[in-house]
Amino acid sequence: MNKYFSFVLALIALLAVACTNTGQRETEAGKASEQQDQVIAAARGVMQRLIGDRAKDITLEIIPAQDSLDTYEIEAKNGKLTVRGSSAVAMTFGFHQYLKKATNSIVSWSGNHLNLGDQWPDYAKERATSPYQYRYFLNVVTYGYTTPYWDWERWQKEIDWMALHGVNMPLAVVGSEAIAERVWKKLGLTNEEIREFFTGPAHLPWHRMGNINKWDGPFPDGWHDGQVKLQHQILDRMKELGFEPIAPAFAGFVPEGFKKRHPELKVNALKWGGFPEENNAYVLAPDSPFFEKIGKLFVEEWEKEFGKHKLYLSDSFNEMDVPVPKDNPNAKYDLLAGYGESIYKSIVAGNPDAVWVTQGWTFGWQADFWDKKTLSAMMSRVPDDKMIILDLANEYPSLVWNIPSVWKEHEGFYGKKWVYSYVPNFGGKTPYTGVLSMYASGAIEALKSPYRKTLIGFGSAPEGIENNEVVYELLADMGWAHEEINLDQWMQAYSKARYGGYPAEVQTAWDQLRKSVFNSFSPYPRFVWQLVVPDTRRKGVVNTEPLFFKGVENFLAGSEKLKSSPLYRHDAIEMAMLYLGAKADEHYKRALAAKAAKNQALMKQEGDKAIAILLDIDRLLESHPTNRLQPWVELARSHGKNSQEKNYYEANAKRLITTWGGVNEDYAARLWSGLIKDYYVPRMKLHLYEPNANIDAWEEAWIQKPWTNRTTPFEDPLAKAKELVQKHKGA
Repeated sequence: MNKYFSFVLALIALLAVACTNTGQRETEAGKASEQQDQVIAAARGVMQRLIGDRAKDITLEIIPAQDSLDTYEIEAKNGKLTVRGSSAVAMTFGFHQYLKKATNSIVSWSGNHLNLGDQWPDYAKERATSPYQYRYFLNVVTYGYTTPYWDWERWQKEIDWMALHGVNMPLAVVGSEAIAERVWKKLGLTNEEIREFFTGPAHLPWHRMGNINKWDGPFPDGWHDGQVKLQHQILDRMKELGFEPIAPAFAGFVPEGFKKRHPELKVNALKWGGFPEENNAYVLAPDSPFFEKIGKLFVEEWEKEFGKHKLYLSDSFNEMDVPVPKDNPNAKYDLLAGYGESIYKSIVAGNPDAVWVTQGWTFGWQADFWDKKTLSAMMSRVPDDKMIILDLANEYPSLVWNIPSVWKEHEGFYGKKWVYSYVPNFGGKTPYTGVLSMYASGAIEALKSPYRKTLIGFGSAPEGIENNEVVYELLADMGWAHEEINLDQWMQAYSKARYGGYPAEVQTAWDQLRKSVFNSFSPYPRFVWQLVVPDTRRKGVVNTEPLFFKGVENFLAGSEKLKSSPLYRHDAIEMAMLYLGAKADEHYKRALAAKAAKNQALMKQEGDKAIAILLDIDRLLESHPTNRLQPWVELARSHGKNSQEKNYYEANAKRLITTWGGVNEDYAARLWSGLIKDYYVPRMKLHLYEPNANIDAWEEAWIQKPWTNRTTPFEDPLAKAKELVQKHKGA
């Protein structure tokens, strides 16, 4: 009898275990199903915001990643479209590929070309896997040169653009100062000591990197609250889409008020950009007991507000000299090893699972300092799996600096993980530049190199966006390419998707553009009329070789076939603007030469010709979706609660794209309607015709005075663009 009861009890126990296991499996299956539903809902949300209710007709399915790498499949049969992906981003990127290849549609900054028809065109099954875990996007200074005053509506469009272009590793640093303020208050600083630390909003990227303090600040009291609210919206959407956003971390920079409160601490002043001493940043010594304490507080406060993050960005010496003792240059190795260790420890003290991300720009920019021994020393005390190097600027070694590729010189960054990237734009400048053949092939060499095993990402880190769109479309596709892209085929597909066709004239035009402006790279492409006098400090001019002019003429010759396409019209206006801007530059340079020769009549004649062309350009651009001052000003003013705040934000926004500060005047020069007529032209007149004018005072007055748009667009800007190009063709 006892054996019988023992048997029953054992059976009951087994059944209980089985039920428990079944319940656990059902719970786990339920969670997995719920997660899949969330991924599909996030991807469909992007599609629905783009095409409306048509998104409901698309079948979306989850498929496994291939070797832990994002994978998508697209196919359409009998009017039914199916998009499969291993993540929301894989699905949205795959969907955009289908739009481009099957429907000749595209999503871009200057507008969307959606050619959907009544049903989805058939498309044979296509499968692709990205060779990279991450596709990186944005630059620390994009948050100054493009996004400082964006609202949620504009950010939402950009996040959708990222998802459709395959991005899953964006930089996300909005609201940094609100978190920093909380940290400094905990450390005993007053509101005034904290407020004077920060720059104006448009200049905050350089404050975050320790380049400057105070400049054009302080900002109004309500700024922090608005930025925290906005960052919640940004991060919620990014996380919903499965992005791995890079959050900011402490890099050692402290307010002057903190330095004064702790005179016992060794704090080094860092000089940058020709700013006076009062704008210097101060960096803690690596052995400071406060380094880890402050870093820990920053990460904790960030995660208390915005939730857990994995990737944290920290840069201590961006474009600045490391404070190495002059009497002991070899001390730099221990010093840099200490900095690397301190930064890493300060991050993981707040989150043990965090990974330190750092920009590799300065390793090439200051290549003489950052030799192999120096950089390896800085990384030496950080675990390999706890650091990612953003190798930002793979154009620059060969095209600008004349040095070996940074990733090659530093042997794939000595076992640390790294991201291969480009910086196609400095300051948000508008002229066309970039070597498309390099963008279509450069990363493939890295993929096939011995350093492939730690290469985890590919991307772009433009200083300013909403320009040179062909470059970013190509780079988005390169994030999924295992081999070099055939540019002849790619350009045909691009043109059909962007304009709806690829007539012979446009094909010829793109061939000529690829051999001229898109076969050369200039970090600082600006016309002389944008600078008043020729730039002798920075290398870089607008490419105006004859083949470029022919390319524009041929592009405009395709207008009869493509004039119904908004994106064709936008690009035609932009190309005509660059063409005419170069013609104006020729006249303006002749006017400067005449001025130097004291030939007043010729100076006036040539100056007036340049000005007349520029005023026509200004009117042309008033019909362009992005190349206008008005949206820049309106977004800045929208942050103010009263006229005083609105005027402050507008002045700060205008300062960045004009006088900037320090030695950076005209660095972010834009070819924008409103800016040409109301800033560049009057300034040119002062320089040419009023030799005793105080141009610096005029510039500051323009910045401070609220701007009103008085430009009226042409009734038919495309026809006018063709007319003006023809008129000045032989000039």
